[in-house]
Amino acid sequence: MQRQEPGITQPRPPTVAEARARDKARKRAEEAERAATAAAEQKKRTRKRVLIGGVAIVGVAGLVGGGYLAYRALTKPDQVTAYCTVIDQNGQEVTAPDDDCEVASTAVGSGTTGAYTGSNGIFIYNGHQYRYYYGGNNTVGKPPTGGTTVQPKGAQIATKSGSTITRGGLGTSSKSSGGS
Repeated sequence: MQRQEPGITQPRPPTVAEARARDKARKRAEEAERAATAAAEQKKRTRKRVLIGGVAIVGVAGLVGGGYLAYRALTKPDQVTAYCTVIDQNGQEVTAPDDDCEVASTAVGSGTTGAYTGSNGIFIYNGHQYRYYYGGNNTVGKPPTGGTTVQPKGAQIATKSGSTITRGGLGTSSKSSGGS
């Protein structure tokens, strides 16, 4: 047995078998590193393609949805609120509760005595003149503002209480849609 002294004794050269084993291990490690890098690159490319495909699908869906909403906005009838108005004792037109116009128009439609339709969509019931005022933002008991007495063409008209006005003017009729 020989003594080895640190810093003086030199290591013996590796045997041929040891050198081959070391080379094989190094080559396997390099090959494993290359395979891991290639797998990471492939995964990155696949993820990028999936994201691009997803963005394209979302973009097409957004375009189709936007086109549909634009079409609906262009073809949808305007929403207009109709307010019942009555001529008060001073001869001034004031906003009345929706029920008053419904009762008056029902009486006109049923032929009740003292109920008839005047000119310009006015219906008279119990000596009071009622008509609808379209648009604006009106309060019961105050004069109507911000709208018109002429029924808008092609508009979907409903009262504030939820009744739908099917046609205005002569022979006005309405139907309740379950409003408050």
